[in-house]
Parts: sequence; C-alpha cells; structure tokens
Amino acid sequence: QVQLVESGGGSVQAGGSLTLSCASSGSTYWSRCVGWFRQAPGEEREWVASIYSGDSSTYSADSVKGRFTISRDNAKNTVHLQMNSLKPEDTAMYYCAVSLFVRCRSDMSTADFGYWGQGTQVTVSS
Repeated sequence: QVQLVESGGGSVQAGGSLTLSCASSGSTYWSRCVGWFRQAPGEEREWVASIYSGDSSTYSADSVKGRFTISRDNAKNTVHLQMNSLKPEDTAMYYCAVSLFVRCRSDMSTADFGYWGQGTQVTVSS
C-alpha cells in the first residue's frame, strides 16, 4: 500500500514561487512513475509533471514548462514540485500520484495512476 501526503501549498502573488512536496510511506513508492496533477474548480484534473524512478527522467506539461521543475529526494522518499513565475491560472488543488505499472511519459492521464494524495491548495493572486 502506498500512502502519499502533499504539503507546501499556499497563497502567493503572481510572479511568486512555491515548492510542493509529496512524501510517501510506501516501500514501492519508487517503483515507477510519480506525477503531479492539478484541478481547478469546475475543471478536469490535468497532468502537470512526472518523474521516472529508473533514471529520474522528467516530463512536464507545455503550460508549465520552464516554470515548474519536478525532482526527487531519495533519502527522504519525497518528490518536489518547484513552481516559479506563478500565474493566476496556476490556481488549483495540486495532487501527487504514483503509478506502479505505467512508465512515465508526457501527457499522462489520471487513469495511469493508482495512488493519490489528498491534495494541497495553491492560490495565485494577480
């Protein structure tokens, strides 16, 4: 069983930065792919970025490329999402997720992931 806990959300002004963290208690956390998704009110949950356990390859959505960076800290069983140059349209609930069976790639879907955290809110004001 994989349990995920996100932290680091908050409220910032446009242009600011936040770092989200996703900590896991499960031993299979590093098995395959860890992803970040976000969901704004009334919108579908969208993929933001992923990192692969095998070689730490990373993938990110075009909407965040150059602003968001996904990374992992193996010693702490944690994956981070560094978010810079935040925009009001980045406002959403952010979720981390783990896939034990699907290899990381671009444009991943929620169906690729079997384990989810509870989410952390990010609010960006203009």
